Amino acid sequence: MRPLDGITVITLEHAIAAPFCTRQLADLGARVIKVERPGVGDFARAYDARARGLASHFVWTNRSKESLTLDVKHGEAPVILGKLLAGADVLVQNLAPGAAARLGLSYEALKEQYPRLIVCDISGYGADGPYRDKKAYDLLIQSESGFLSITGSPDEPAKAGCSIADIAAGMYAYTNILAALIQRGKTGQGCNIDVSMLESMAEWMSYPLYYAMDGAAPPPRAGAAHATIYPYGPFPAGDGKTVMLGLQNEREWELFCTRVLLQPELAKDPRYASNALRTAARQELREMIVHVFSTLTAEQVIERLDSAQIANAHMNSMHDLWQHAQLKARQRWVEVATPAGPMPALLPPGVPNAYEARMDGVPALGQHTDAILAGLGYGTEAIASLRAASAV
Repeated sequence: MRPLDGITVITLEHAIAAPFCTRQLADLGARVIKVERPGVGDFARAYDARARGLASHFVWTNRSKESLTLDVKHGEAPVILGKLLAGADVLVQNLAPGAAARLGLSYEALKEQYPRLIVCDISGYGADGPYRDKKAYDLLIQSESGFLSITGSPDEPAKAGCSIADIAAGMYAYTNILAALIQRGKTGQGCNIDVSMLESMAEWMSYPLYYAMDGAAPPPRAGAAHATIYPYGPFPAGDGKTVMLGLQNEREWELFCTRVLLQPELAKDPRYASNALRTAARQELREMIVHVFSTLTAEQVIERLDSAQIANAHMNSMHDLWQHAQLKARQRWVEVATPAGPMPALLPPGVPNAYEARMDGVPALGQHTDAILAGLGYGTEAIASLRAASAV
């Protein structure tokens, strides 16, 4: 038994935030019915074709779901959606602002007929407020939340290389849905969850926010280095590879000087006797460190760092991550079915040993339409009629 076996989720979703949320519900056993536009589907299907002809974003966020094609503006759509919701526990949507309400799918419109239904709305800015109707894409929220102001080099901001605003919102939607299911088990009542990408990112920005309290200067942009701790960041080795390392305290600084740089006298130098002093002198310290590392390969640097118990990491590429020894050793890769054939997929992090995560296939557009409609009581002729009318 998985935790969400027997739970049904209906989702009107696209892009990343909502699909990432509902895929994780599917990982835990929920039946997730993804409602997609006939002929086109979730527009993330067309983002790229890098995953053996399929879109990389879509493969990542949509395994273990059923795809139902439905024109939600068609006259028959309310009947079909009503039948779906009658057997559903959760409705998730991240349509354009106001679209769900216009379709009669707001929590207010549904709560009396479906009192146990949990409705999760995911949007850029939330259900009200002056920004409610603004379009919100991941990069725009990275900018609006202040993330770009502290990320990048001193000369230029840089966005995160993955969709962190979407991921943040998807995670808060996922965890709040789990909490709502627990609460419903106590009260018997559903609820409305309003998740905003901006609020999700603002929560993640809490350290820089507090650092800049009362008008104080915010953390400076420091590239891949730490803005306020030094040495902490990337350093080149003699073989052209880069090593990431990080020191946290004075004991580690002494070990770093003695066992990695082989310069024990540096640990006693009053110019570098605290993190604040080292941060202020980061350029001269960097020159010393790079000079020592230039005589070593990256693996030799890491051997010294490991010996001194200094935190470190390889600067891996995506190709390196595919081959990561730790992921292989812990058997984190499995294969899932896709319309393009079997494809590797990572097991979800943190699954307890009491059950196995659900790792079913990535659906083709409309793959489950006939089966879902049949399960709702539609016969062969009725389904053919809906297809002829372009309702599905």
